[in-house]
Amino acid sequence: MEETISQGRALQRLLDELGRLPGIGPKSAQRIAYHILEADLEETERLAYAILDVKQQVHFCPVCFSYATREKCDVCEDSRRDQASICVVSEPRDVSAIERTGAYHGLYHVLGGVISPMDKIGPDQLHVRELLARLSDKSVTEVILATNPDVEGETTATYLARTIKPLGIKVSRLASGLPVGGDLEYADEVTLGRAIEARREA
Repeated sequence: MEETISQGRALQRLLDELGRLPGIGPKSAQRIAYHILEADLEETERLAYAILDVKQQVHFCPVCFSYATREKCDVCEDSRRDQASICVVSEPRDVSAIERTGAYHGLYHVLGGVISPMDKIGPDQLHVRELLARLSDKSVTEVILATNPDVEGETTATYLARTIKPLGIKVSRLASGLPVGGDLEYADEVTLGRAIEARREA
């Protein structure tokens, strides 16, 4: 009886921990937990060690605050990158998204979030000071603001643009608008408005 209770507690603990993960609801947590229970020990150990390894080996790059496994991240270590441009993003995962396009070859700076008065997050809680320090040596000629096109992202981009432009550095934003294959009928006002503003000659 005691062993059954212990097993029940162990399963509930796993369900509780899985449920803390973003995007994982109770049903998803159950599916993952039962998959782990039904998997062989070797598969379960690989998952456990992979989680431990990533926590022990991956840290924030001291230059751009993206993820790194060495002293600095791969982008900051790469001397072939365009040193004159910095793309500013909210989170490290945004770096991966832009890198997958293969269209950008400059440097990055990760803010670690966005300005959000509701959550009591202002510029002082982000890596803004560090960004301005990187811009002080005058080697950077363009800053690309690549925050999300939502209220917090727009607020953050506006603040950064107003702060950086007086330094004499070009500030640009990612073009945004209608996705390929999208219908005007279903576009929201912000997306449609940005698409009109970013229009180009046909």
